This record gives sequence, C-alpha cells and structure tokens, in this order.
Amino acid sequence: MQPSVESLVRLLESHRGRDKLIRTVCFGSQLVGGLLSRRGQADAPWQKVGNSLLLFSAQLSRCRTTLRLFDDLPMLAHSHSYGWGGGERDAAVRWLSVLNNLADQLYYPCEHLAWAADAQLIRLESDRWWLLSTVLWGASLLLGILRSLRVLMLLKKKVKERERAGGGGGRYFLSGSVATRHAQLRRQMRAEVLSSLRSTADLGNAIHWMPPGFLWAGFPSWLVGLMGTISSLIALIQMCHADQAGD
Repeated sequence: MQPSVESLVRLLESHRGRDKLIRTVCFGSQLVGGLLSRRGQADAPWQKVGNSLLLFSAQLSRCRTTLRLFDDLPMLAHSHSYGWGGGERDAAVRWLSVLNNLADQLYYPCEHLAWAADAQLIRLESDRWWLLSTVLWGASLLLGILRSLRVLMLLKKKVKERERAGGGGGRYFLSGSVATRHAQLRRQMRAEVLSSLRSTADLGNAIHWMPPGFLWAGFPSWLVGLMGTISSLIALIQMCHADQAGD
C-alpha cells in the first residue's frame, strides 16, 4: 500500500482524524456548491450540481453534530488535566486557557439540547440553544486567539533574548542544544500563528451564524465554505505535524 493511502487510512481510523477529514469535505463541498449555485438559472445543470453539494455538506454537518454527542467526557478529561493551569508561568495564558476550557465544556451540553430539540426528543425551543452554543463557540475562539497572540508575544521575547545573548542580528554560532531550543521556539511560533489563523477563520463563521444584523452575520454559502475550508486544512496540517513529531 502506498504511503499516501496508509496515511489516509490512519487518519480515518482515529475519531479526531476522521472528524477533521469530514469537516474538510463538508466545507469544501459548501464552497464549491455555493459558487456553482451563484450561476443561477443561466446554467441550470451546474446549479443542480451546486445544490446537491450544498445538501451533501448539510448532511455531513449533521453527522458531525451527532458525533459530538460523545465529546463531553474527553473535553472534561482535558479540562481536569489542565485544571487551573498551575504549570503555566504566565498568568494571562493560564486564565485565557481556563476560560477557553470552560467555554468549550459548556458548549457541548448546549449543542446537545439544541440537537435533541430539533430531533423532537425533548420539548424545547432549539433556536435559543443553538444561539447559546454559537455564542460559546465564538467566545472559545476569541479566547483562543487572544491566548495564541499572548504566547506569540512571549515566544518572540525569548527569541530576541537569545539573539542578543548570541551577539545580535540573528547571525551567530550556537551550540547544539541551544540551536535546537532556538529551532523549537521558531516551530512553536509558527504553530501559534497557524492556530490564530484557524481560529480567526472559524470566528468569522461563528459570527455568520449569529442572528441577522449582528456584525456581518449572513455570509453567502461559498464564503462560509471558504472560511471553513481554510480552517479545516490548517487543522489537518497541524495534526499531521503533531503526529510526525510524535513518531
């Protein structure tokens, strides 16, 4: 079996990998479907294909919502493991992380209630719970962006201190261990940049799903698909790099 196929199989075998792949296909279908649907009646066959892709995207989105019914316990384990962030040296990073975990933890039961109401399993007005889950998602994303920016600032400070210690200008000879640490800081900075870009793209979509009149709520389908595809591809890249580092 070719390495590319083996990598895809490994991705599909894990819940996290499968969810990210489904998410990428979901938003990619919404992007292409939205663009094709914009052609209108002038090109009926392509519009039909676009509408089919939008329906396919909606089904994948429902699939992911159903699968998230089982994410409460893993999220609780993550929040418990992090606790109050006693291992963090920076207070801002610690409290942003704690609040981020809290928003994520509250998001799941709100979404579950909205899902159950739509499925007519319970008698509730689902719109309120969908709105609350969207607000919590947006808050989590905003906190994540702020945390990444704070971590980036701290990492840049470390890099500058090492450059000054090495003679300035970034052109200096380093011992093996110091050079390795310097490279690690650079990788961490790139990871935080990617995380902030991913969360920013998702935040754009979170605001899209807010009630009409709130900021830019009401993106066209293709733009929602574009933002989601960008976010999903970044998430796949980050996961692949993390798996390679683990190997």
